[in-house]
Amino acid sequence: MVPSLFLAHGSPMLAIEQTDYTRFLSELAGKMKPKAIVVFTAHWEQPVTTVSSSDDVYETIYDFGGFPDELYRVKYPARGSSVVAGIVKDRLSKHGIEFAEDKSRGLDHGSWTLLHRMYPEADIPVVQVSVNPYLPPEEQFKIGEALRGLGDDDILVIGSGVTVHNLRIIKWGQKTAEPWAVEFDDWLIEQIGKGDTAALFEYAGKAPHARMAVPRAEHFVPLFIAMGSGDPGRKPEVIHRSYDMGTLSYLCMQF
Repeated sequence: MVPSLFLAHGSPMLAIEQTDYTRFLSELAGKMKPKAIVVFTAHWEQPVTTVSSSDDVYETIYDFGGFPDELYRVKYPARGSSVVAGIVKDRLSKHGIEFAEDKSRGLDHGSWTLLHRMYPEADIPVVQVSVNPYLPPEEQFKIGEALRGLGDDDILVIGSGVTVHNLRIIKWGQKTAEPWAVEFDDWLIEQIGKGDTAALFEYAGKAPHARMAVPRAEHFVPLFIAMGSGDPGRKPEVIHRSYDMGTLSYLCMQF
């Protein structure tokens, strides 16, 4: 059995840098070798939950600009899995969640940068799933709930995003965290620990500095999906916490 994870994908540079966070990702992967991975990525937005449904090798998408040439030479040739995609679609359908399928889209950096550090051999099938940042948190949680129990079948569900993600106010070169960013994550961790989903669903009005931390929800909603897909009998756990450029959170949770 594997847990459900919320992982911060942060800067694309994590694919080639050696940091405490990239070492954490490698060590985390060493503790689990799932038979398949389902990843909800903040960098694929669709109005309807869309599931990659091909068995082909994914194209590596470089959905960013202005980075070193070395980064654009990284390939992550994982295969998809129509079988696992079928399981995901079946569960969504049984929970009344509308879905679509995609047979051609590659892996964006919300998926491959993390997976490149975790499973560099690219030998685990991957099913990539889109997010809709305009759905309320309750609906995001329900999408995750539809997939609850996949971990019992050794299928790892990952919500790939960032809790504090405001690129307009990042502090270039600053390694210490801005106090307000820490306060926002502290609040999240406290509510998650108490199991107070009602407060979490109202984070925009209740969490300190929510507007600064989450100016747009696409990077935040994978947290609710990961939370919903987790085992309710398992105590949520902070498995990593660090910050980069003052305001970019690398908070990671296990559910």
